[in-house]
Amino acid sequence: MSKEIINRVATSKLITIDLEDYYPDGERIVFDISDWLYEGIILKEKDFRESVEQHNWSQYQDNYVALTCKTDAIIPSWAYLLITTKLSSFTKKVVVGNLELLETVIFQEIILNINLQEFNDKRVIIKGCANKPIPETAAVQLIEKLTPVAKTIMFGEACSTVPLFKKR
Repeated sequence: MSKEIINRVATSKLITIDLEDYYPDGERIVFDISDWLYEGIILKEKDFRESVEQHNWSQYQDNYVALTCKTDAIIPSWAYLLITTKLSSFTKKVVVGNLELLETVIFQEIILNINLQEFNDKRVIIKGCANKPIPETAAVQLIEKLTPVAKTIMFGEACSTVPLFKKR
Protein backbone atom coordinates (compact mmCIF):
# COMPACT_ATOMS: atom_id res chain seq x y z
CA MET A 1 0.00 0.00 0.00
CA SER A 2 1.51 3.35 -1.01
CA LYS A 3 0.99 6.52 0.93
CA GLU A 4 0.39 9.81 -0.80
CA ILE A 5 3.39 12.12 -0.58
CA ILE A 6 2.42 15.42 0.98
CA ASN A 7 4.52 18.53 0.56
CA ARG A 8 4.38 19.88 4.09
CA VAL A 9 6.39 22.97 3.14
CA ALA A 10 3.79 23.96 0.54
CA THR A 11 0.92 23.46 2.98
CA SER A 12 2.60 25.17 5.93
CA LYS A 13 1.76 28.69 7.02
CA LEU A 14 5.33 29.87 6.59
CA ILE A 15 5.86 33.14 4.77
CA THR A 16 9.13 33.35 2.85
CA ILE A 17 10.69 36.73 2.18
CA ASP A 18 13.11 36.64 -0.72
CA LEU A 19 14.96 39.95 -0.82
CA GLU A 20 15.88 39.19 -4.41
CA ASP A 21 12.19 39.70 -5.28
CA TYR A 22 12.60 43.31 -4.19
CA TYR A 23 15.74 43.92 -6.26
CA PRO A 24 14.94 46.95 -8.42
CA ASP A 25 15.78 47.20 -12.12
CA GLY A 26 18.45 49.64 -13.18
CA GLU A 27 22.14 49.40 -13.86
CA ARG A 28 24.54 50.10 -11.01
CA ILE A 29 27.31 52.44 -12.12
CA VAL A 30 30.47 53.66 -10.41
CA PHE A 31 31.25 57.19 -11.57
CA ASP A 32 34.92 58.02 -10.93
CA ILE A 33 35.62 61.75 -10.95
CA SER A 34 39.41 61.37 -10.94
CA ASP A 35 39.45 61.78 -14.75
CA TRP A 36 38.19 65.31 -14.24
CA LEU A 37 41.03 66.24 -11.89
CA TYR A 38 44.31 67.82 -12.90
CA GLU A 39 46.86 64.98 -12.87
CA GLY A 40 44.16 62.91 -11.20
CA ILE A 41 44.60 64.59 -7.83
CA ILE A 42 43.89 68.32 -8.01
CA LEU A 43 40.42 69.74 -8.47
CA LYS A 44 40.57 72.96 -10.46
CA GLU A 45 37.14 74.48 -10.02
CA LYS A 46 36.82 76.11 -13.45
CA ASP A 47 37.92 72.95 -15.32
CA PHE A 48 35.81 70.72 -13.10
CA ARG A 49 32.68 72.81 -13.65
CA GLU A 50 33.33 72.76 -17.39
CA SER A 51 33.57 68.95 -17.36
CA VAL A 52 30.30 68.75 -15.41
CA GLU A 53 28.53 71.02 -17.89
CA GLN A 54 29.79 69.18 -20.97
CA HIS A 55 29.05 65.65 -19.74
CA ASN A 56 26.09 63.73 -21.18
CA TRP A 57 24.08 63.02 -18.00
CA SER A 58 21.13 61.47 -19.82
CA GLN A 59 23.12 58.25 -20.26
CA TYR A 60 22.39 57.48 -16.59
CA GLN A 61 18.61 57.46 -17.10
CA ASP A 62 16.90 55.11 -14.61
CA ASN A 63 20.21 53.84 -13.20
CA TYR A 64 21.84 53.91 -9.79
CA VAL A 65 25.14 55.78 -9.44
CA ALA A 66 27.92 55.61 -6.87
CA LEU A 67 30.17 58.67 -7.06
CA THR A 68 33.78 58.07 -6.12
CA CYS A 69 37.34 59.21 -6.64
CA LYS A 70 39.78 56.36 -7.07
CA THR A 71 42.84 58.54 -6.41
CA ASP A 72 43.95 59.94 -3.08
CA ALA A 73 42.71 63.41 -4.00
CA ILE A 74 40.97 65.53 -1.41
CA ILE A 75 37.60 66.29 -2.93
CA PRO A 76 35.52 69.18 -1.57
CA SER A 77 31.93 68.19 -0.75
CA TRP A 78 30.50 70.67 -3.22
CA ALA A 79 32.02 68.70 -6.13
CA TYR A 80 29.83 65.66 -5.44
CA LEU A 81 26.86 67.95 -4.82
CA LEU A 82 27.39 69.69 -8.14
CA ILE A 83 27.44 66.37 -9.98
CA THR A 84 24.32 65.26 -8.13
CA THR A 85 22.43 68.34 -9.33
CA LYS A 86 22.98 67.05 -12.85
CA LEU A 87 22.42 63.35 -12.14
CA SER A 88 19.34 63.55 -9.93
CA SER A 89 16.92 64.30 -12.75
CA PHE A 90 17.99 61.10 -14.55
CA THR A 91 18.95 58.56 -11.90
CA LYS A 92 16.99 56.56 -9.38
CA LYS A 93 19.61 57.07 -6.64
CA VAL A 94 23.02 58.71 -6.21
CA VAL A 95 25.45 58.06 -3.34
CA VAL A 96 29.05 58.94 -2.62
CA GLY A 97 30.85 55.65 -2.13
CA ASN A 98 31.15 52.22 -3.71
CA LEU A 99 28.67 49.70 -5.14
CA GLU A 100 28.25 48.00 -1.76
CA LEU A 101 27.15 51.26 -0.16
CA LEU A 102 24.86 51.94 -3.12
CA GLU A 103 23.11 48.56 -2.72
CA THR A 104 22.84 49.11 1.03
CA VAL A 105 21.13 52.47 0.56
CA ILE A 106 18.80 51.06 -2.11
CA PHE A 107 17.70 48.23 0.17
CA GLN A 108 17.43 50.49 3.19
CA GLU A 109 14.71 52.40 1.37
CA ILE A 110 13.02 49.22 0.15
CA ILE A 111 12.89 47.70 3.63
CA LEU A 112 11.67 50.95 5.12
CA ASN A 113 8.66 50.74 2.81
CA ILE A 114 7.75 47.06 3.37
CA ASN A 115 4.21 46.70 4.69
CA LEU A 116 4.40 44.67 7.91
CA GLN A 117 0.69 43.79 8.12
CA GLU A 118 1.06 40.46 6.30
CA PHE A 119 3.78 39.35 8.76
CA ASN A 120 1.82 40.09 11.95
CA ASP A 121 2.01 37.00 14.23
CA LYS A 122 3.27 34.87 11.31
CA ARG A 123 6.16 32.46 10.94
CA VAL A 124 8.62 34.13 8.57
CA ILE A 125 11.62 32.78 6.70
CA ILE A 126 14.18 35.15 5.23
CA LYS A 127 15.51 33.34 2.19
CA GLY A 128 19.26 32.92 2.35
CA CYS A 129 20.47 32.34 -1.20
CA ALA A 130 20.44 35.01 -3.87
CA ASN A 131 21.85 35.40 -7.36
CA LYS A 132 21.81 39.18 -7.16
CA PRO A 133 24.04 41.31 -4.91
CA ILE A 134 21.84 41.66 -1.84
CA PRO A 135 23.82 43.37 0.93
CA GLU A 136 24.01 41.54 4.26
CA THR A 137 22.86 44.72 5.93
CA ALA A 138 19.51 44.32 4.16
CA ALA A 139 18.72 41.14 6.09
CA VAL A 140 19.79 42.81 9.35
CA GLN A 141 17.50 45.76 8.66
CA LEU A 142 14.69 43.38 7.76
CA ILE A 143 15.13 41.50 11.07
CA GLU A 144 14.96 44.80 12.96
CA LYS A 145 11.69 45.61 11.25
CA LEU A 146 10.15 42.14 11.63
CA THR A 147 10.95 41.32 15.29
CA PRO A 148 8.20 43.54 16.73
CA VAL A 149 5.51 41.87 14.59
CA ALA A 150 6.50 38.33 13.52
CA LYS A 151 5.78 35.24 15.61
CA THR A 152 9.02 33.55 14.54
CA ILE A 153 11.82 34.47 12.16
CA MET A 154 14.05 31.91 10.48
CA PHE A 155 16.79 32.12 7.89
CA GLY A 156 17.46 29.82 4.94
CA GLU A 157 15.10 27.64 2.93
CA ALA A 158 11.82 26.15 4.15
CA CYS A 159 13.36 22.65 4.14
CA SER A 160 16.41 23.77 6.13
CA THR A 161 16.09 26.85 8.31
CA VAL A 162 18.10 28.41 11.09
CA PRO A 163 15.84 29.75 13.86
CA LEU A 164 16.64 33.35 14.74
CA PHE A 165 13.76 34.76 16.75
CA LYS A 166 10.68 33.58 18.58
CA LYS A 167 8.15 35.89 20.20
CA ARG A 168 7.57 35.12 23.87
